[in-house]
Amino acid sequence: MFDGLRSSAFGRKIARGLLAFDAFVDSTLYAAQESARDRYDAFSTFMDRFHIAGWRRALNELACETLNISVGVGVLALMLAMPAFQETSEDWLKKTDLAVTFLDRYGQEAGRRGIRHDDSVSFDELPPALIQAVLATEDRRFFDHFGIDVIGTMRALTVNARADTVVQGGSSITQQLAKNLFLSNKRTLQRKIKEAFLALWLEYRLPKREILRLYLDRAYLGGGAFGVQAAAQFYFDKSVKDLSLAEAAMLAGLFKAPTKFAPHVNLPAARARANDVLNNMVDAGYLTEGQIYAALRNPATPVDRKRDVNPDWYLDYAYDEVKKLSDAGKLGDERVLTVRTALDLNLQRRADATIEDQLRQYGPGYHAKQGAMVILEPLGALRAMIGGRDYGASQFNRATDALRQPGSSFKPFVYLTALMTGKYKPTTIVVDAPICIGNWCPRNYKGSYAGSLPLITALAKSLNTVAIRLSIGIGEADSVPGHNNTFEAAKRGRAKIVETARRMGLTTPLADTVSLPIGAAEVTVIDMASAYCAFANGGLRAPPYTAVEIANSRGEVIYRRDRDSPPPYQIIDPDTIVTMDSMLLQVVEAGTGKRAKLDNIDVAGKTGTTNGYKDAWFIGFTGNFVGAVWFGNDDDTAMENMTGGSLPAGTWHEVMEYAHHGVELKPLPGRPTPAAAPNPAPVGEGATADSALAGAPRPPARLSARAVETLTAIEAEMTDLARKRSQAELPTVGASVKDVAGKPAEGRKGAAGGGG
Repeated sequence: MFDGLRSSAFGRKIARGLLAFDAFVDSTLYAAQESARDRYDAFSTFMDRFHIAGWRRALNELACETLNISVGVGVLALMLAMPAFQETSEDWLKKTDLAVTFLDRYGQEAGRRGIRHDDSVSFDELPPALIQAVLATEDRRFFDHFGIDVIGTMRALTVNARADTVVQGGSSITQQLAKNLFLSNKRTLQRKIKEAFLALWLEYRLPKREILRLYLDRAYLGGGAFGVQAAAQFYFDKSVKDLSLAEAAMLAGLFKAPTKFAPHVNLPAARARANDVLNNMVDAGYLTEGQIYAALRNPATPVDRKRDVNPDWYLDYAYDEVKKLSDAGKLGDERVLTVRTALDLNLQRRADATIEDQLRQYGPGYHAKQGAMVILEPLGALRAMIGGRDYGASQFNRATDALRQPGSSFKPFVYLTALMTGKYKPTTIVVDAPICIGNWCPRNYKGSYAGSLPLITALAKSLNTVAIRLSIGIGEADSVPGHNNTFEAAKRGRAKIVETARRMGLTTPLADTVSLPIGAAEVTVIDMASAYCAFANGGLRAPPYTAVEIANSRGEVIYRRDRDSPPPYQIIDPDTIVTMDSMLLQVVEAGTGKRAKLDNIDVAGKTGTTNGYKDAWFIGFTGNFVGAVWFGNDDDTAMENMTGGSLPAGTWHEVMEYAHHGVELKPLPGRPTPAAAPNPAPVGEGATADSALAGAPRPPARLSARAVETLTAIEAEMTDLARKRSQAELPTVGASVKDVAGKPAEGRKGAAGGGG
């Protein structure tokens, strides 16, 4: 058949066609190969012109490798720079363009934040001696480097290596400004990398003169003063443009160690530092030895500020709150503000002194170096905040920014969730015995087990195994048919517990781990205090706040907390809160929090201690106040057997005993009204240092917050009436502008416009 096909005419045509196609393919491939070879030969001939050998080839190879490494370094630098540039925004220079004067709850000035809006002292009016002193001490090559002083950094590294400690700093003024504007004071490698890139960015965006002006206006100089104008007013009670050479030198010595060399804290150290600054000015060529002789012989003498209270962490938090209100449009276009806060300066002083005294006396034995405390009213008003031991050494706020494990102080959320299921009551018998979820088996604090006991006793003894059993029981109450194993029940229970904690005010990420019910998730001190407010106020959600009332530069009230913010709302059934409070009362009466007890005042709360003794807490509340205390170390190192029932509970007792003097006592939900509070401790020759504290005069006894608000409203009405009457009586002819408008202009607006 095939032979016939080949012999036919049609078959011969197909064969010739296939043969032609094969020839075409072969010729095309051959031609392409010849063309490619010709092109390669031509390219080789062309490249032969660039052939090098010997030292030229070695140099070329080095250049190529350098280029490759440079590209790699550039890509790496870009990756490192991205987080730094994310700190900036289009309005970065306006982030602190508010000028805010803060008043305490009684109307006394507590401090200022923001920049100068009245331009009372321009950059050109600053004394040359001050600018020269700062440059000579902080950054002599400021006008020569590109934002990073490579020579100064290498010198500092060499000096520090020889001394085996930090003797000199290598940061330029631009780097320090970048830290002040965008970053925190935490000493981490990531922060230093960001600081370097932001310094380069600032140098590109701003002229040297503007960088120096911003640095002088925004640096913290101790005593709650930001900027040289505020510092001059605080330390010397005069404008910065009137400083003498000795005073300018003392001020310039504060930039890198504002607390160590603050003259109102350590005058000898401040004067020694000022002498170093004067000698630096001579070394830098700004002055001669003869010109500094008088300043050396007659050092600066600051005004007495030992009695002043500087609630810096509180004011930082309050300033952030005011900025949020401004960004939300609740303050209109006003930029110069006077804010009356809920701050109690006397209570702030007491809390600050107590934490410092406790750490000084007991810290070495416990190996504890830091502490924090937040005191709130049950409806969220922030009365006091301590963010650490020394604001000058570190402005990092451990009350609001530090993430720490709460330990057993988290257990009230577990017990509350259990009560909300309806399966449990304080008298419900639970079993304290070994339990495991997978291969994880929690143990109690002392490693022993109590067997069967009531739920209220289990909380008072802070038993870990019971908290884990409760998380399983909560999950079983919401069980799904066919999915009732322990692991899945515990997971569902933890989800319910997290939901409860979120509703009560915890805002940090709460990782879902098997150890979450015993406090393994990380929280902040202020969040824990805010969450416990619901226990003290009957189950209302009341976020923390500082600003009670805000007025503009003309004295007009533009914001009131009770008028312009949402009221507290119910998140937990009041009866459940009453039951939970009865259990937390037993923690203080007969459990781990005994040291927090107050005479004749109901105190409820919970202690917290983490594994390895890295964190120790006590969070307690009365009908009047909610307080959270934390002790630990910034580097997360373990303490020496400190529990929440030791130093934290004792500190809470010392502060709250003072806080309840002379106030109208309020009952906890479901409890009877307490007896009258004791009168304030006397302040005189026979008074102790703790009772006197050499502070501002205490407010009248039994003057409630409502009474203060009423008196403030009356004062505002009287001021407004006097203003209207004054305007009605203004003379039309012959009166000078100064006589008619001088005093009002120097009143609120002048006070609010200052600061640094």
